[in-house]
Amino acid sequence: MTVSRPLHLAAEIGGRPQYDAGYYTGLALLAERGTLDFITLDDSFARPGPDAPAVLARVAPGTGRIGLVPAVTTTHTEPFHVSSAVATLDWVSRGRAGWSPAVSETAAEAALFGRRDAAPRADLWHEAGEVADVAARLWDSWDDDAEIRDVATGRFIDRDRLHYTDFTGRTFSVRGPAIVPRPPQGHPVTVVDGAGAAAREAAVRHADVVLVRADDPLTARTFREEIRNRAAAHGRSPDQLRVLVSLPVELHTGADAVGLARLIADWYEQDAADGFHLLPADVERDLPLIVDGTVPVLQHHCLLRRFYPGATLREHLGLARPAGRYAQNPGGRP
Repeated sequence: MTVSRPLHLAAEIGGRPQYDAGYYTGLALLAERGTLDFITLDDSFARPGPDAPAVLARVAPGTGRIGLVPAVTTTHTEPFHVSSAVATLDWVSRGRAGWSPAVSETAAEAALFGRRDAAPRADLWHEAGEVADVAARLWDSWDDDAEIRDVATGRFIDRDRLHYTDFTGRTFSVRGPAIVPRPPQGHPVTVVDGAGAAAREAAVRHADVVLVRADDPLTARTFREEIRNRAAAHGRSPDQLRVLVSLPVELHTGADAVGLARLIADWYEQDAADGFHLLPADVERDLPLIVDGTVPVLQHHCLLRRFYPGATLREHLGLARPAGRYAQNPGGRP
């Protein structure tokens, strides 16, 4: 099936913390059966639970197509480690990784680390934007052909194809290069929850996918137009940006699932969004109803694909693989 303007669907699979990898793999496979673009897994320093990037790195080998997008808290976390963890997820998933920057605002969370005090939200999102910036630079710090694996000479990499990032932000500096080769997607997909002015500013500068909250299609469409226009003002192509409405979902029957499909179709046909990020109230109950009830209705009306057209998350979303920024400047700085 060919859809002229593809509808993008994603779903959150978090909830009560689980410590069995099979639980998350099962939910991911269910979402994959519904051809969802990606799943998200929320995370926070404010509550107990497993580390989201590590969980999805474990899920990756048990899945084949679904995109994997963990929340990654950028506050109190070294940007170099963030970049390495997300790049590693892209490698183990063979190009299906994304990440969702999150911030840590409370004094209690700051006390877990003991390195600095809590900061205002605007400052934290400015820092998160800088982390997204330097992460992309680190992913680019290896050219695609930096690995040569020359057994005869014992050379694993061509050092002329490694580059310094030399990034200095408000709260950190990173010299680089990375320790992980350039990810399969070039840049794993950056998904930013654009709720609030500070988060939205980071989103229009750095996100591939922006999540918005709206109670009606007019508000959602206004947000989408604003985000696309602001991204263009920063020299970015709006067509390389996807805006998804985060939609709380509480389903109990197949009839509620059909109703959700009608709502999605109505909003989508009004250009309210490029797709929807579904937030199940009870993921074990609601996700099966979405996959077996909502998805088939959308497919029947030719709004949703029946199979994945490619292998990577960027391909699912129709986003180009970015070229490395240092590739034309051997051995040096941009």
